[in-house]
Amino acid sequence: MKIKLHSYNLELKHTFTISRESHDFQPSLVVELIDGDFRGFGEATSNPYYNVTVENSMAIIRKNMSFITSLSEEEPADFWKKLQPLFTENMFALCALDMAFNDLSARKKGKKLYEVWGFNTDKNPLTDYTIGIDSVEKMVAKMKELPWPIYKIKLGTKNDIEIVTELRKHSDAIFRIDANCGWTADEAIENSYKLKELGVEFLEQPLKANDIEGAKKLYKNSALPIIADESCIIESDVEKCAGLFHGVNVKLTKCGGLTPGKRMLEKAKSLGMKTMVGCMTESTVGISAIAHLLPLLDYVDMDGGLLLKKDIAKGITIDNGVISYADENGIGASLL
Repeated sequence: MKIKLHSYNLELKHTFTISRESHDFQPSLVVELIDGDFRGFGEATSNPYYNVTVENSMAIIRKNMSFITSLSEEEPADFWKKLQPLFTENMFALCALDMAFNDLSARKKGKKLYEVWGFNTDKNPLTDYTIGIDSVEKMVAKMKELPWPIYKIKLGTKNDIEIVTELRKHSDAIFRIDANCGWTADEAIENSYKLKELGVEFLEQPLKANDIEGAKKLYKNSALPIIADESCIIESDVEKCAGLFHGVNVKLTKCGGLTPGKRMLEKAKSLGMKTMVGCMTESTVGISAIAHLLPLLDYVDMDGGLLLKKDIAKGITIDNGVISYADENGIGASLL
């Protein structure tokens, strides 16, 4: 098995702003695993919040290159288990490797990844489309640019209720709110009642990840379900979120890939929690991988490719929220 590393600086259609940062480009790493005639692809972005860059992701993969390439005959779960101790400081890089290896393994079996897992895709959820923080006029313009059945709206400003009130005038779509740790518990409780009246479905990570007491208070008093994001990073976090959140948003880059991500979702379901997977503005490589987890999900945010000015890959397609799988086996993605 050979490894090829591809680095990109993905340009976005619009400046993307959340409560703690703004950016016009998204650096991303695509890992390609080659075994004979078969190729598998995986992706992980950079992320300043988690101190991950494309450069340090590439460095840790190169450091462990000989060991990684020696594992070509492993099953994906064993591949991940053997690599995880080497990647505790950079789970994003592990994600790209795990994703590529799951892709490669499924292609060798002549199946799509969801078929390898035995999943039925008949009731897959629709993906939302994200509207980043901006002037109300620009947020409305983004909605009009791409009419969609579900919008995920980034908040965390002093005018959040006014923003959603104005957006609601221009769309009858389902709204989901992601405050990216931008509120206090009291703000979140108060906002939840107002936002419920405005047709909001749930609140994602309104509080800082370390605000446990606030999370307890919000869980008991919110008018809307609360979904964990920054509070649910690795597998052991799922059980900790029970009783503090109504559901979890699993990010494959944070937990280390499809292998642990699938386990986290199954654990959350066993605890009676809602399940979601979110993206990190990846190309269609990373987004195609997410698609194979859809049968486990109540909600999904896999609009990364739609936010790009120019994609660097092909794979799954999305039309008005509906995800269609590619004809190729594995995750179905390939570089353009």
